Amino acid sequence: MQVGAREYLEYMTLQKNDLPFFTEIFGLLVGVEEEWRTQGASEEEISLEAFDFDRFQFHSVAANTGQLGGLTAEVLEDTPEHTLQRDGLGRITRLCKGYATIALPLNYPVSSRDDWERLKPFFTFSEERFSPGWLENAQRAREEGYILRVSIPGGFDLPRELMGDAAACLAYYEQPGLMRDILATIQETACRVIDRVTAQVRVDVLLVHEDMAGRSGPLIGPRQVAEFIAPYYRAVWELVKSRGGVLFQQDSDGDLGPVLAPLTDVGMNFTYPCESQAGMDVVKLRQRFGPGLRMMGGIDKMALRQSPQAIDRELEAKIPFMIQAPGYIIALDHRIPNGVTIANYRYYVRRVREIVARERKRRSR
Repeated sequence: MQVGAREYLEYMTLQKNDLPFFTEIFGLLVGVEEEWRTQGASEEEISLEAFDFDRFQFHSVAANTGQLGGLTAEVLEDTPEHTLQRDGLGRITRLCKGYATIALPLNYPVSSRDDWERLKPFFTFSEERFSPGWLENAQRAREEGYILRVSIPGGFDLPRELMGDAAACLAYYEQPGLMRDILATIQETACRVIDRVTAQVRVDVLLVHEDMAGRSGPLIGPRQVAEFIAPYYRAVWELVKSRGGVLFQQDSDGDLGPVLAPLTDVGMNFTYPCESQAGMDVVKLRQRFGPGLRMMGGIDKMALRQSPQAIDRELEAKIPFMIQAPGYIIALDHRIPNGVTIANYRYYVRRVREIVARERKRRSR
């Protein structure tokens, strides 16, 4: 079902709790399509169209707050096993074919202040950040009932793309001035772009991609978040919020638990995909933060590789509690993994809807 701005925002801003949304966030991992086809799945099931998930009508405003321009990308080697490429930041990346992975950098362009100064022009403000027709398209989307959102680069995610995980983590201690300058640069650019956007059209959602955690926890601690990332988040969010924005959505895998407090302190109020295997238990998070922390995901995808009984246990442990209040979107906690049969996936979808219907009936008594 297509979900527009009014219905979406009423539920996600805790005004109504008529019906929880049910969606699939990321889709199938590489290889699942072939597995399902051999098991007799229809093409509509493989595309997920057969399951009639809620699909949110987002319009992303065509105003760039991240990297603009860059070096000329170049394929260096292409074999049946992998592709080597030099990307727009100058990194050599390797993409392994046939696996569920992204292109992985083999080197990184920034290790010093001088390195950053060479790339910094790609992140500073310019008029070219506004695509032709951005305002007319945004206004039309608003009139047609779309949810408007703007995106910003991650306060940790961008430095790790420039330096690599280990070097970025060390830079908070060894090169704090460099980290502050990177964040100050993207903050200024984001604020200048979003100031112009929100002065002319209301934006509902601020979105940041911030893969800052793994299964064992976040890659940086609460102090680094509070000292370095929080001022950036606060500046952008206060601008968006002052002009009618209501949701500050963060996309991060892994266990964010230790840094959720400083993130929510500066306005982040929506997190996903809430990976169960990493300890992001949506029930415990709801008990800790209340409905003010909106969530999407959190249903352990690995349960779907097991039995119908295991699927039932997972759903019964989470859905009845989570849908007592609005602000939670039922979904798996990442892509559908290999080993999930189409029979189990059908069962999962059917049982979610049965549990929701049962809980609604109980509530109406």
